[in-house]
Order: sequence, then structure tokens, then C-alpha cells
Amino acid sequence: MTVLLAFSRAIDRVNEFIGRNVAWLILASVLISAGNAIMRKTFDISSNAWLEVQWYLYGTAFLLAAAYTLKRNEHVRIDFVSNMLSKRTRDWIDLICHFIFLLPFVLLITWLSIPWVTKSIRSGEISANAGGLILWPAKIMVAIGFTLLIFQTFSEIIKRFAIIIGRIPDETEHHDLPPEAEVMVATARQEAGK
Repeated sequence: MTVLLAFSRAIDRVNEFIGRNVAWLILASVLISAGNAIMRKTFDISSNAWLEVQWYLYGTAFLLAAAYTLKRNEHVRIDFVSNMLSKRTRDWIDLICHFIFLLPFVLLITWLSIPWVTKSIRSGEISANAGGLILWPAKIMVAIGFTLLIFQTFSEIIKRFAIIIGRIPDETEHHDLPPEAEVMVATARQEAGK
């Protein structure tokens, strides 16, 4: 278990570094979008390349930050329902769902993306839009993003198992619900107990 936890920590460090640094791509995308809009409205000049750069940057940020989001336990879930369950039940649900649903999904998407990316690189695929950009850099981000997500999924499975058996504390457990939500959760737990 010690070796697996060290592997998990290494994955976490890599995805933490990437996740924190790709956030700047959103700012770049917004600035390019604003600049493009100003040029279009002021000088009636526009370019499909600038529009495509925007979605390349946004897509890259989204794909590369997905593993970081999973690491931070910030992915979408129904917190109201989840908070009514015991901590141990939530840990088991996370472990089982990561292993049965998330891992096969990310493995499948990554496996399917490899020939898709390879074909795009070999053909020198270019956007069909006038003045459009080459497409393989955007497509390769799908493969890279899902590969990072595969590794983070393994890390989460390792950590969740270690938490269940009591080897490590849960560092992602949130205790920052607003007071109204705490009251709602307590009321729901009382109602469920009746």
C-alpha cells in the first residue's frame, strides 16, 4: 500500500501543477475573444483563426484541468443527497463508481482518441473554415486530457481504498457548508431516520 500511495501522490502532484497552470488559458481565451470583438465592431475586421484559437484554449484548459478537478473532489455531484449519507457510505460509493464507471469510460475515450488524433496528424487536417487552423493540436489535447484523467482515476481509487481501511485521512472532505445547508442536511437526516 505504501508504494501505491507514493504513486498516487506523484500523480496528484503532476495534476495539481497542470491544473493550476492551465487556468491562465481561460484568461488568454477571454482576452483574445475581447480583442476579436473589438476589432470586428471597430474596424470590421475578423478572422476565423482568432475564433478557433479561443476554443482551442478553452478546450485545452477544460481537458487538462479535468484531472485536477477530480483530484480536488470538485466534480459535479448531488451534494444534498450525498451529504445525507454517512462518510463511509460516500467513500464506498466513490470507490465503486470510480472503478466501475469512471475508469472504463476514460480508458475507452483515450483508446478511441488515439487513432483519431493519429489520422489528424498524418493528414495535416485543417479546419474547414476559411482561414482556419490545423486541428491536430486541439485533438491531441483530448488524448492528453483523458490520459491525465486515467492516472487521476487510479490515484483516487488508491486513496479512497486507503481512506476506507484507515491508512490515510480524507483531505477532500468539505466542512464548509453554509449554515442554511447545514440545517437542511440535519433536517433531512432526521426525516430519513423516522
